[in-house]
Amino acid sequence: MNYPILEKRRLAENIWSMTVSAPRVARAAHPGQFVIVRAGETGERIPLTIADYDADHGCVTIVIQTIGVSTRKICSLEAGQALTDFAGPLGRPSEFVAHPEELTGRRYLFIGGGVGTAPVYPQVKWLHERGVRADVIIGAKTRDMLIYTDEMRAVADHLYLATDDGSAGFHGLVTQLLEQLVEQGERYDEVVAIGPMIMMKFVAATTAKYGLKTTVSLNALMVDGTGMCGACRVTVGGRTRFTCVDGPEFDAHEVDFDEAMRRQGMYRSEEQRRAAIEAERAGGHVCKIGLNK
Repeated sequence: MNYPILEKRRLAENIWSMTVSAPRVARAAHPGQFVIVRAGETGERIPLTIADYDADHGCVTIVIQTIGVSTRKICSLEAGQALTDFAGPLGRPSEFVAHPEELTGRRYLFIGGGVGTAPVYPQVKWLHERGVRADVIIGAKTRDMLIYTDEMRAVADHLYLATDDGSAGFHGLVTQLLEQLVEQGERYDEVVAIGPMIMMKFVAATTAKYGLKTTVSLNALMVDGTGMCGACRVTVGGRTRFTCVDGPEFDAHEVDFDEAMRRQGMYRSEEQRRAAIEAERAGGHVCKIGLNK
């Protein structure tokens, strides 16, 4: 069974959005979950978090950054073509989905970094539809790398932008903006951060100072997506957990981020090896990509 690509949009340099026809996935999807995507019969299985879903129209949106061999293959496809596999939804939904009775009066702050902004959107949208207040910080290196700003503005209580170079919004890191908001008197019951591992580590360190419950998504660690390969092992609260079956969301203050970043570094070497093989087959040069997938 193939899964037609209904729409493809360029969000930023090397970042694409694809809306895919997958009725069964769309009907069962919840915020926080992911899908396994394959571009062809010989393609690698790539776990990608769900950026949006529409059960009525039977479609699911994913966001892909072209940082490796397999993601470039996926992003080479155009609207009208089809993905070979689109399996899901996988992983556990966000905690608040399972406990909607506890949402009354709660206020959230979501922090999205880079492509991590995409999976933040369905969470904020889900809360917005139920009358739950959520502020959002979107961070990027520069204005041109900000994504999902219009979509997020429509569902967030307040939207804050932060860029490293000051080209849009707050000039500085998302953690600095987080501190500024809290010091100015903003009160949140929970912070949810999704983005680069180093960003989530420092968000967790910042919120720990204020005793703020914090959740992070470790989707970047996933490889097989089923728990069978064991590559997504991470230590949470002193216990070994598997990101794809026990997560991908965890209590940020219990995650061993240093271990997680070391494990992520293992994938970089493997991706460089695969890129070298691919380049040799094509008779081209080797690109030192430095990131998985």
